[in-house]
Amino acid sequence: MFELPELPFAKDAFGAWTSAETFDFHHGKHHAGYVQKLNAAVLGNEFEGRSLDEVIAGSRDRNPKVFNLAAQHFNHSFFWSCLSPESQTPSGEFVSLIDRDFGSFEQFRNQFTDVAATHFGSGWAWLVRSAEGILVAKGFHDAQTPAQTEETPLLTLDVWEHAYYIDHRNDRGAFIEGFWNHVNWRFVERQVK
Repeated sequence: MFELPELPFAKDAFGAWTSAETFDFHHGKHHAGYVQKLNAAVLGNEFEGRSLDEVIAGSRDRNPKVFNLAAQHFNHSFFWSCLSPESQTPSGEFVSLIDRDFGSFEQFRNQFTDVAATHFGSGWAWLVRSAEGILVAKGFHDAQTPAQTEETPLLTLDVWEHAYYIDHRNDRGAFIEGFWNHVNWRFVERQVK
C-alpha cells in the first residue's frame, strides 16, 4: 500500500506565500486523495505489490488511470522535497551545470519561470537532466512526469490551481515569484549526483 508522506516542514512555515490552509488542501486532500485512489486502483491487478517506480513505468502506456494517480503521487512527493522554509542559494557542481546549460542562474530562473507562467491549464514545471546530461526546463501537462523516463527529475513546481488559489487566487505569477525564496537547493543538488 502506498502512503502519504509527511510534509518535511511545518504547514505554517511559509508565511503568506503558502498558508497552512493551502497545505491542508493540497497535501491533506489532493495528494492524500491520489494516494487513496491509487491504492484502490492497483488492488487485484498486475500493479498490486509493486513499487511506485514500477507502477509508473508499467502503466505509462497501458493504464492511464493508474498512471495518472501514480504520477501525481510521485510529482507531489517530489514537490514537497523541493521546498524549504528557509531561503537557500544553489552551490557547487549544480551552479556550474546551470551556467553551462543556461548561461547563468538568472537565465535559468527566467526560463523556468516562463515555463511555469505560460503553461496552459494544469501541470508542472520541471528542471530535468536529459539522457545526454543537459539540464532543461520544461512543462509537463496534467499528471505527466519525468519519473521512469530517460530524463532525471531535479526540481519541480506544481502549477495546478490548487497549489496556489487559496493564497494567490488567479495570480500564478506571484506564486511562482515566491517559489524562488523557498527552493530546497540542497535537495535539488542531491538529485544531480
